[in-house]
Amino acid sequence: MMINEVVHIGITVKNMDRSLEFYKNVLGLSYKGEILMKGKETDKLFGKENCKLRVVYLNGSEHMMAPPVELLEFQGENLFSDDRDRAELSRVSISEICFKVDNIDKTYLRLKEKGVEFISKPQLFDFSSEGFGKSKAVYFRDPDGIILELIESID
Repeated sequence: MMINEVVHIGITVKNMDRSLEFYKNVLGLSYKGEILMKGKETDKLFGKENCKLRVVYLNGSEHMMAPPVELLEFQGENLFSDDRDRAELSRVSISEICFKVDNIDKTYLRLKEKGVEFISKPQLFDFSSEGFGKSKAVYFRDPDGIILELIESID
């Protein structure tokens, strides 16, 4: 097979410092480092002239396993595009990044206290008859409106 691994999940953000605060201090991902991308290779890779972007890498922590997350902030005039409508789960795209939690109700309340915008309260689903078991799930938004999900497996 040609593909053998998901290396990271990239998210383009408007304000790196604000997004870094959210993903690191609100969600608990660990900071791994950052780079500044620029030059002819970067211009070619992104299909833009004079392209410059700040890229930050985050991962899980000693308390959680999470896929690596890459935050990208385009810098300079005419490089950042925000001409999309607000993200919606029903729009054709990557719909969300899902984080597994041990207690969704406590996590929901903790994030709500920190000002996180949720689409609903956690909801219980029973897909036992289809072989998927029971779970609770809830969707929420990051500072740029990108949709994220929490899920808890229920025994």
